Amino acid sequence: MVILTSVLTTGALTLTACGSRDDSGDKGGDNGSSTTLTIGVDAPLSGENSTTGLGIQYGAQIAVDDANKNNWVPGVKFKLKALDDKAQPATGQSNATNIVGDKTAVGAVGPLNSGVAQTMQQVFASANMVQISPANTAPELTQGKNWQTDKKRQFKTYFRTATTDELQGSFAAGYAYNGLKKKKAFVVDDKQTYGAGLAKIFNEQFKKLGGQVVATDHVNTGDKDFGSLVTKIKNSGADLLYYGGQYDESALITKQLKDAGVKIPLFGGDGMFASTYIEAAGKSSEGDLATAIGVPADTLPAAKQFIQTYKDKGYKGDYGAYGAYAYDATTAIIKAVKAAADANGGKVPTDINDLRSKVVDGVQKSDFEGLTGKIAFDQYGDTTNKQLTVYQVEKGAWKDVETGTADLK
Repeated sequence: MVILTSVLTTGALTLTACGSRDDSGDKGGDNGSSTTLTIGVDAPLSGENSTTGLGIQYGAQIAVDDANKNNWVPGVKFKLKALDDKAQPATGQSNATNIVGDKTAVGAVGPLNSGVAQTMQQVFASANMVQISPANTAPELTQGKNWQTDKKRQFKTYFRTATTDELQGSFAAGYAYNGLKKKKAFVVDDKQTYGAGLAKIFNEQFKKLGGQVVATDHVNTGDKDFGSLVTKIKNSGADLLYYGGQYDESALITKQLKDAGVKIPLFGGDGMFASTYIEAAGKSSEGDLATAIGVPADTLPAAKQFIQTYKDKGYKGDYGAYGAYAYDATTAIIKAVKAAADANGGKVPTDINDLRSKVVDGVQKSDFEGLTGKIAFDQYGDTTNKQLTVYQVEKGAWKDVETGTADLK
């Protein structure tokens, strides 16, 4: 990636972008001087979770390219700085420091993992720079560790276009009990912020509905042999396995479970919703389920061009889970920059700290139709879009089987 060091200039705005390199294909804007502004992206771009992480990177890429091509904000050239956190909290924190240290950076999109987000939030807050995750679902990131009894916003700079696990876990429990008619669940998690939180909420809601949680257990990320767990599940009499975690472990669990003759479905959250899960588990994944935020991207008229562009560009990764949400998160930052310029007589504020502050305020006031629906945020920084979808593996592909909102009663 070429780090641009040009000084901010006043004037109207235009946009362009690159992933991990400088893409000068779209010049955009006027023929005079332009302001270069950077939007950071943090996600796992290699190794664990990279399938979905790359979907975030390229979703943001397409948004910036669209902004440049269509001159959304005359006079500003946007660049994308994509950084790989490898799903590691310490690396994410280092990447956040890198982004805020770039004096052309006005905001960041990401990360994928809620545990990584916990290490990044304070860094962006200290720089008063907006951070919008298209994927984080842990409720405490916006509402505090006591969110179930005393919601308190943690950082005014943090937002997300993904709904929370409070809704996702409850939605999954409702579908498992009422839709699948399952009565006995075995609940497992990977001990991580996302997985443990999601499993806990499913556990509580499933029992509240009348279901029985016959047992709970935990695994470690990176584990490969789940023989002991499979034996426990087999002996438990469970008719459903609920898993809180990512696709890396869940694909192995379902394969080993089915190989042992335990023909019950594995049900997980959006961390499982990737083509990689099916590829890794093979035929064993048939009938398994996952919840994901929003409605299927390919059913949204506004997302058709996005999907076609993603495919035409030959981008790696999977846009299905978070690509469109990353696009909308990036667009929210771009629109906030435009609002700051409009309020300043059409000129971008020359002081980067002033501009960052105005972008935070602008994102909080977001109100536009994105690819995924209306983009707006509540008093905690959470999306007001509460829709969720249950997907099931049918003939080697994820098929949507239920869309709605969670009933938390």
